[in-house]
Amino acid sequence: MTAAPSIDAHLPGVGRIALGCMNLGDADAHGAIGVRELAAAHAAVDAALDCGINLFDHADIYRRGRSEATFGALLRDQPSLRERIFVQTKCGLDGAVFGGEGIYRYDLSAQHIVESVHGSLRRLHTEHIDVLLLHRPDPLLQRDEVAEACARLHASGKVRCFGVSNMRAPLLRWLQQALQLPLVVNQLEMSLLRHDWLEADACFNDAQARGALDWSDTLHHCMQAAVQLQAWGPLAQGRLCAAPAAGADAAAHAAADAVARVAAELDAPREAVALAWLMRHPAAIQPIVGSRDPARIRAAAAATRIELSREHWYALYTAARFRRLP
Repeated sequence: MTAAPSIDAHLPGVGRIALGCMNLGDADAHGAIGVRELAAAHAAVDAALDCGINLFDHADIYRRGRSEATFGALLRDQPSLRERIFVQTKCGLDGAVFGGEGIYRYDLSAQHIVESVHGSLRRLHTEHIDVLLLHRPDPLLQRDEVAEACARLHASGKVRCFGVSNMRAPLLRWLQQALQLPLVVNQLEMSLLRHDWLEADACFNDAQARGALDWSDTLHHCMQAAVQLQAWGPLAQGRLCAAPAAGADAAAHAAADAVARVAAELDAPREAVALAWLMRHPAAIQPIVGSRDPARIRAAAAATRIELSREHWYALYTAARFRRLP
């Protein structure tokens, strides 16, 4: 499989799969990064790089900054590592989720964006961020403020590229109108078990489409505007790689069974099959794998060596839908 064309145009050499770093660092730890934390991070990053994964996805809120700080400890100890990787992080969530007081809230004001980037740069022990994503749409968003913050951060060399997460096409277009720089990424939940992005088209003019989340024209807008679609949760929190837990719905069981059958036929890891299903789509979706287990990372990376047939792709899709297509 080739590199994802949308983001590769802005970050030449970026890999086809990214590693999500939300599980790096001990969630309840404080103070200096411990030896065990650092060793686990080293193992995950080394496994990723050995497999050709060189984009590392963060957010300032992951483990209340501990994930960025743990990754930053690696960069501090191995400065040459920074030249081999791309760092992506997110901002825009505030309040109790980040250890502060008050209600859970969003904040995409210019001040918060700039302050968040400065905090991420400090924790990550780097001088620039390759991609900064706006984590969630802020109902109080003022697009001129966002444009101002992005322009300042780019002009200072602190951020190379900008994108969004969890944003539909209408808001994406409205925001882009105020920005001088292109939004190059939209990170959304996409997997065999979260396939609403397919249903609106596959089931258009049929009652089956009525239960899908409203993606509007988000999929096609991103494809047309060269906005890289990134998939968070592409393995459905592991439910596609093993027998679902007791109480899981029938669709989850059917999808996991189908992934296992295709994996056996192709002599490939289940993780690779589940990701290859996403990557087979013409949108060149870039999965964000959220594991720190080296074995799971290597299994996921095998997706780049799989080209699913049309028959396999539809067998997986139909199983996950748990009903035939219209």
